[in-house]
Amino acid sequence: MGDSPSGTTEVLLRWRSGDPEALDELMPLVYAELRRMASGYLRRENRPHTLQTTALVHEAYLRLVDQTRTDWKDRAHFLGVAAQLMRRVLVDHARTRLAAKRGGGALKVSLNDNVGGRAEREAELLALDEVLARLAVMDPEQGRIVEMRYFSGLSVEETAEALGVSPRTVKREWRSARAWLYKELSGN
Repeated sequence: MGDSPSGTTEVLLRWRSGDPEALDELMPLVYAELRRMASGYLRRENRPHTLQTTALVHEAYLRLVDQTRTDWKDRAHFLGVAAQLMRRVLVDHARTRLAAKRGGGALKVSLNDNVGGRAEREAELLALDEVLARLAVMDPEQGRIVEMRYFSGLSVEETAEALGVSPRTVKREWRSARAWLYKELSGN
């Protein structure tokens, strides 16, 4: 069966059909791809992220295997769902960290400049998530493209495969979505 996209698709279809052994076979097939996706996002961070690549992969994978009602179509569909879940993990992590900084009843003072920068970056992530949610309502395809390209680091070709559209469409929609997001985030 191997590590090929068709091998992954076959395992996903067996899992969807209720084969309990398929889930054990899935992780080795997708782990490297999930790590690449996670590290792609974390690498774009300006400052060190408190969530490590392995932790992001494991949290996303736990959420993926909890998707018992998902009608898995193929590897590309799996990676698309993984992109959504990684985004949720990152946003949940940022919300938790920012809430801890605001509350807890104790006065917290830090002399470390990186902490302020990290909180700022997490606030930016939450702002992006909010604007991305609005984009997804207006144009669901653009929302998915941003999620896959930005949060998961998928290439144009991988995004096109996951969405079942041409790379040219992904490039056009990515350009349009980025312009709209920039306008919304900058307040212009």
